[in-house]
Amino acid sequence: MLLTILKSLLVIFVTTILRVLYDTISCYWLTPRRIKKIMEQQGVTGPKPRPLTGNILEISAMVSQSASKDCDSIHHDIVGRLLPHYVAWSKQYGKRFIVWNGTDPRLCLTETELIKELLMKHNGVSGRSWLQQQGTKNFIGRGLLMANGQDWHHQRHLAAPAFTGERLKGYARHMVECTSKLVERLRKEVGEGANEVEIGEEMHKLTADIISRTKFGSSFEKGKELFNHLTVLQRRCAQATRHLCFPGSRFLPSKYNREIKSLKKEVERLLIEIIQSRRDCAEMGRSSTHGDDLLGLLLNEMDIDKNNNNNNNNLQLIMDECKTFFFAGHETTALLLTWTTMLLADNPTWQEKVREEVREVFGRNGLPSVDQLSKLTSVRTFTFQYILYNNF
Repeated sequence: MLLTILKSLLVIFVTTILRVLYDTISCYWLTPRRIKKIMEQQGVTGPKPRPLTGNILEISAMVSQSASKDCDSIHHDIVGRLLPHYVAWSKQYGKRFIVWNGTDPRLCLTETELIKELLMKHNGVSGRSWLQQQGTKNFIGRGLLMANGQDWHHQRHLAAPAFTGERLKGYARHMVECTSKLVERLRKEVGEGANEVEIGEEMHKLTADIISRTKFGSSFEKGKELFNHLTVLQRRCAQATRHLCFPGSRFLPSKYNREIKSLKKEVERLLIEIIQSRRDCAEMGRSSTHGDDLLGLLLNEMDIDKNNNNNNNNLQLIMDECKTFFFAGHETTALLLTWTTMLLADNPTWQEKVREEVREVFGRNGLPSVDQLSKLTSVRTFTFQYILYNNF
């Protein structure tokens, strides 16, 4: 009897080892080789990848060299500085070429119509690769940005109600309130003799404050604490991703992996507290729903799915979506605001035009409203003309 059990355990052990070996060989050698061959048959080539690391080392060297010197002037022609490999290899290999992020292929396109077709017809269907999903697993998990196929369509459907026109208008008061506080604080700091302000950092704080309020409502203080943890977690996951091209690296008890595990645990603890608080309010009859912010809408949809015996939408998915929208909404908006502020600072004439238009539309001491935003044409005109001037 004991011998039979040992033989069974041995068979299971050997089968598991063989399965792991096959998956590893398939992921790091067979699949990349198959993709490379298929792309070459279609005439799509690129720089020769190195084993495991692909083109990572070449890209890092080119970026380091291009960014080693300060820009001579402010302009929009920054692709060659930030993506020098994209510029160099598109000239060498054509409008379509492939580069390798470790064992993960990246198809680079320079044709506008093809890019438009990809984004319009195949967004979410083509999906994210294993390497991308592993790199963000501890950060945003399987949220909307990392979902594939039907999961992407399902999650997009869940999140869509939070971004209707009427919902976004309702968030405007939070944006005005947070921005007014920022302006008053900066005005006070400058009045007290501060010569410089790190505007990029201030814009990151502003967008984090706005998203905390619009997504977590009355729990926005915990939302801001969550944001601080997510910011650090983002950096650590990005650093750890560099080693994903080496088999088994994500299982090693390295400093990055230990810190990532600890931060992820703290982030999810905060999210569970916020979610449980919403559920308690609904169960005690204080509210008929979980709220009208993003978190509340997701929880309401989760309850509907649960009643329909749909198990796709669970607690982990809700937490992943919250982390996803925190990251996506905060980073992109902060960069856009910083870039716009920089352009206005570099163009005093347009800065004065925008200032006068704001005073005319909203009044000297008036607060902005959503209905009046369409009347602000100077910022759009300024940005468009500035891009044309610097690129043509």
